[in-house]
Amino acid sequence: MTGKTPRTVLVTGPGGAGRTTVAAATALAAARRGDRTLLLCADPAGPGAVLGTAATTAAGVEPAEVTPGLWVARVDPADYFRNEFLALQERAAAALDMLGARRLDGEELTELPGAEQFALLQALRRAAAGDWNVLVVDLPPLRDALSVLALPERLRRLIGRLLPAERQAARALRPMIAQLAGVPMPAGWLYGAAARRDEELAAVQTLIGSPSTTVRLVAEPGPAAADALRVARDGLSLYGLRVDALVPNKVLPTDSSDAWLATLAAQQQKCLDGWSEEYGPGSGSGGVWPLREVRHLGRDPRGLDDLAGLEALADLGPDLGPDTEPDPDPWWVEDRREEDGLLVWSLPLPGAVKADIGLVRRGDELLLTVGPFHRIVPLAGALRRCTVSGAALTDGVLKVRFTPDPGLWPRTP
Repeated sequence: MTGKTPRTVLVTGPGGAGRTTVAAATALAAARRGDRTLLLCADPAGPGAVLGTAATTAAGVEPAEVTPGLWVARVDPADYFRNEFLALQERAAAALDMLGARRLDGEELTELPGAEQFALLQALRRAAAGDWNVLVVDLPPLRDALSVLALPERLRRLIGRLLPAERQAARALRPMIAQLAGVPMPAGWLYGAAARRDEELAAVQTLIGSPSTTVRLVAEPGPAAADALRVARDGLSLYGLRVDALVPNKVLPTDSSDAWLATLAAQQQKCLDGWSEEYGPGSGSGGVWPLREVRHLGRDPRGLDDLAGLEALADLGPDLGPDTEPDPDPWWVEDRREEDGLLVWSLPLPGAVKADIGLVRRGDELLLTVGPFHRIVPLAGALRRCTVSGAALTDGVLKVRFTPDPGLWPRTP
């Protein structure tokens, strides 16, 4: 292991936009720069068709080298579900035997809905622990990808609420408590399993939230993609995910003499102009996404030569080297007690619309809703001793006002 979080590029976008192509080309460019690179593919078909015949054998869970410096692995939900179920069955063997239950064999197990997300999280954890300089992940389509990336934080919160770590200290008292309460207490293996799962999720959450991790959006210019990107921007901002580039893919040439192609190219160009104004430098949205256009080859890219020819992907985003210094916390608290008697928590949400924002204080947490996306955020210590007195969305920043509670705030002499 390197002991460092690899430079990670999470590639996603609307369905059919060419995510796998962009992910493979990005990984190949990193490998040819001398970085030990892993391309992790969530598509069940794997990236073999894009990489060429030499890579068709790299469809397993274990990484396989397909060209110097580039390894490929595929997420396998069926393998994940089978291993997890058999392990659970083994831990519960005594109870199953007592009930006379007949155990299932691995060959008769097929994955249940939702296994894909958990298999991807496990694959990310394993990849983060590997000896990689660069990790490129070909994620599912945009909305599904955002759900997966938000999952570790959500699951850790649920585990912490249902099986708090502090209850571990009371393990020796559980038999006595069970007798007094008249109900069985959770077995030790349950707490152990929860602790292991929380540790695994924490590793994935660290990878996703690392300053060396970015999201790369791939979209074919057009109205449908434009709508999807606007919605996704809310989720990306809410979950604190940093976008290093927007990749307009399959861009047609503008100098074609064919009237039909020229019309399509003009429609694409109109969309590109709108994206440049909305997301590019100088947009004033607070969420700048550099645009890196990838030209249409006139065919689906196949093989390493085609991928190497997608020059726009070679220089995307930050340097694919060692970890950089963390960015300043984008969600900051401004102390305005002397001027206004308030603390103001600023949450950048570029592109968000006031009507789509929901805000609820519950205990020491803030429940945020932006469009179809939700996040439960723990409050900082100072904000816990305050009451929410209002909020306003100004220039793409949600400013939540907190008034110190006199009964909880430390008194000054």
